Amino acid sequence: MKFRFLLVSVLLFCVSCENHKKVAQLAINRISLMPDQPEPYKMTDWYEKAHHFDQYVFNLDLKGEFRPFIWIDSAQRNFPQNTFGMYTVIGDIRQGPDGSKEFHEALCSMGSILSAGLVGIDKTNQNGFNYVKMTQNYFNASNGWNIMMNNTNPSVALLGGGYGRDWWYDVFPNVLYYGLSELFPNIPQADSLQHIIAEQFFKADSVLHGDYNYSYFDYSEMKGVSNNIPHQQDVAGGHAYVLLSAYEKFGDERYLHGSMSAMDAFVDQKESRFYEVLMPFGALVAARLNAEHGTNYDVGKILEWTFEGCKAADGRTGWGVMAERWGEYDVHGLQGSITDGGGYAFLMNSFDMAWPLVPLVRYDSRYANAIGKWMLNASNAARLFYPYEIDDQHQWLPNEKDISKNVIAYEGIRKTDDYGRKDLKGISPVAIGDGPKWTSGQPDISMFSLYSSAQVGIFGAIVRKTNIDKILQLNCTATDFYARESFPTYLYYNPYDTLQTICFYPEDAASVDLYDALTNEYVLQDVHEEGCFVISAKSSLLLSVLPSGSQVKLEKGAYVANNIVVAFDQLHIR
Repeated sequence: MKFRFLLVSVLLFCVSCENHKKVAQLAINRISLMPDQPEPYKMTDWYEKAHHFDQYVFNLDLKGEFRPFIWIDSAQRNFPQNTFGMYTVIGDIRQGPDGSKEFHEALCSMGSILSAGLVGIDKTNQNGFNYVKMTQNYFNASNGWNIMMNNTNPSVALLGGGYGRDWWYDVFPNVLYYGLSELFPNIPQADSLQHIIAEQFFKADSVLHGDYNYSYFDYSEMKGVSNNIPHQQDVAGGHAYVLLSAYEKFGDERYLHGSMSAMDAFVDQKESRFYEVLMPFGALVAARLNAEHGTNYDVGKILEWTFEGCKAADGRTGWGVMAERWGEYDVHGLQGSITDGGGYAFLMNSFDMAWPLVPLVRYDSRYANAIGKWMLNASNAARLFYPYEIDDQHQWLPNEKDISKNVIAYEGIRKTDDYGRKDLKGISPVAIGDGPKWTSGQPDISMFSLYSSAQVGIFGAIVRKTNIDKILQLNCTATDFYARESFPTYLYYNPYDTLQTICFYPEDAASVDLYDALTNEYVLQDVHEEGCFVISAKSSLLLSVLPSGSQVKLEKGAYVANNIVVAFDQLHIR
């Protein structure tokens, strides 16, 4: 009976493909260079990895050298409450509970809370701590900036968290805070802090008035500043993301206009100014504004900028996405410097790209194939940062990897070793980190990076295996924060030269219909325990999971069921 059901489903699907035009797919040049099937292939259970990271790192009772990895910070800076610190890297001598050096980074702390929330871990009451509330101490008011900063100590924060005044370090903690506030609602004071942040970003964009050509912005003096760090025009994408989120949360039209103003500045650049993590967030905002507000931003240009990387002579030249095989390993899809030592990829940056780019496909489905292929490569290659997932001869500290428990990764992967170790000469790639270079006396074990590993829950919430190796189920709504009500939506990409059959299992007992946003047709209806469907070779499905019996209608440029948008009409998007 099951075979007969499957056969009928396949036939119905094939007939529908013939009668309905599929959304035309657009290529991203650098993704086109990536293999259809990366090798060697091993897909990590990223959901499990995120849970194991939280269990290991948030254990205050760990014993042994360099442990525990977190501590309770009782300095009560910015708010009359304790917060917590997490070492940036294992054994970081700049940090710890000693009152003279209570320096810790929001990118670690907030990133780890966001990660846990994405995979369903309740961080509001874990072993007696409300870790979500504790992150509010990163809101720096005493220095007049009134935004989340990368450190709780204003004097250190104004040094860029120890790295010099660097704009993305000021903006990304606010992106993270908006994300974790969506995951953990009803936290006291969260709404007011989000509102203050939105006001600061709105004022900043108004002052900048389309000119983001600065190294950083002083949110107290409300002025842009240039220093020895390259200008970071892609910060406009971060401003736009926070302001669009604030508009959806608070309904204030000023924030929507501010988001569009920041996007106007973002796309007005003549070339890619990709600096660290914020450019792909601009791509998501562009796609959302086009789909929901009728704007006409060039999403393809922003995606090309992201993957090709910065080529500006006065920018962070070479910052983009790998499209190479290093030695016997495909590292395609990882983000970092394309040019530093022939290539230097970073784990945190690779995680962060998935946050905006996978949900982008809901709003601009012309990039379903490209994003599906990229995520297959990136989520396969990302395992190579973990010391038990790459050969000992391709990593710097194989004899020390036990402390990582395979959940704390190396900070990066280099095409070649830059420390000049003779035994690594000619080895490619090399899992490594910059920790030992940061300050005198930093131990080698600081190559293992909590900073880089903390946001693993982004992959954990998005990536799932299916019954066919190398065909992933990518959750397009997991990181689509402050989105309007939607149905569960999944992207499947088939990298094979032949048609493949994928099986879907509903999460609850209610029967569902599976609707493909790329053909605007039902794939299967009235699915109870299992429904199997086919995907053509080198092609995608963008499946929305609807209540059984839902009627989908085209209304005002969108396909709608039960007053909820199922898919945007791509004919109305340019």
